[in-house]
Amino acid sequence: MSEYDNNNRGALWKNDKRTNDKQPNLRGSAEIDGVEYWVSAWTNKDGGKKPLVSLAFTPKEEQAAPAQNDFVDEDIPF
Repeated sequence: MSEYDNNNRGALWKNDKRTNDKQPNLRGSAEIDGVEYWVSAWTNKDGGKKPLVSLAFTPKEEQAAPAQNDFVDEDIPF
């Protein structure tokens, strides 16, 4: 059985932490051409000239490796 290919796919969930109209109604993530993105979506019930759903894609930044301490136990005075 082959590994699941998640490329060019994503998912959105309701933004339960939304506190004002400038924050997205939906949030989630997607993978496009092997790059992972955060996805934000704003919905518009009015229709008309405005899009029904507006999307924004922000690349996920790589998590920094944990900082390593440069001291040696012998440097501790006790």
